[in-house]
Amino acid sequence: MKIFFIGDIFGEGGRRIVRDVLPGVKAKYSPDVVIANAENITHGSGFSYNSIEEMREAGIDFFTSGNHAWSNSDGREHLDDKDFPVLRPANFSAFKISGRGYDIFTCKNGEKILIINLMGRVFMKRDYECPFFMMDKILEETSNEDLSAIFLDFHAEATSEKEAMGFYLDGRVSAVIGTHTHVPTMDYRILKNGTAYMSDAGMTGPEDSVIGVRKEIIIKSFLTQIHAKHEPETSGPMLFNGVIIEVDSSTQKALNVEHVHVRK
Repeated sequence: MKIFFIGDIFGEGGRRIVRDVLPGVKAKYSPDVVIANAENITHGSGFSYNSIEEMREAGIDFFTSGNHAWSNSDGREHLDDKDFPVLRPANFSAFKISGRGYDIFTCKNGEKILIINLMGRVFMKRDYECPFFMMDKILEETSNEDLSAIFLDFHAEATSEKEAMGFYLDGRVSAVIGTHTHVPTMDYRILKNGTAYMSDAGMTGPEDSVIGVRKEIIIKSFLTQIHAKHEPETSGPMLFNGVIIEVDSSTQKALNVEHVHVRK
């Protein structure tokens, strides 16, 4: 099985480069499933129904999210719809909230992949449940499923927490790929027991920005210590960041992992 994962799609610029680049990427790598992080897909904060549908038409099969999963009221209204292919972090709250933190997607060739979305806790503002314990719970709940691959989007701030999760799950899942910090890391590799790992897949969006936001706004905030409304950068070169992972369907172990980077 080949999994292609696209790092945080940021705003209209990110959606635009996905439309431009993804067809060529799919033609080159022939992935069985395309997954993308969509927590910033609509104007840099959250996701709307229309933005998700736009990206589905562009060739993305399933979406993960993160701490901005509920930032757009239109998008969060659809989280309970099983036909709406968007996850929210599984460890967001112990209380009944909308959405699901994991799902099983069936590829066109019939193979099944378990897709999981979790939030890290280090340097984060909310008190999330333990992602390590939650991961154990999800793996136990799905242990009887006939799966070809298990993929985790770990949406976290601290590289140390991401690396710890990778080693904790090494050999138990096919891939642990980090998101949230928007800058691609060069540590993509296959861990000792067969799990593909990368601390952060990087952002798909405006290069001439501060992690997607117009740089003038962020610079002024640092200089004045006064928060200003974030506005996505929509002009200039765009970056497309993703990860292609090849998995042995019989063992769920990763065979190869490669970072895909396009500037346009």
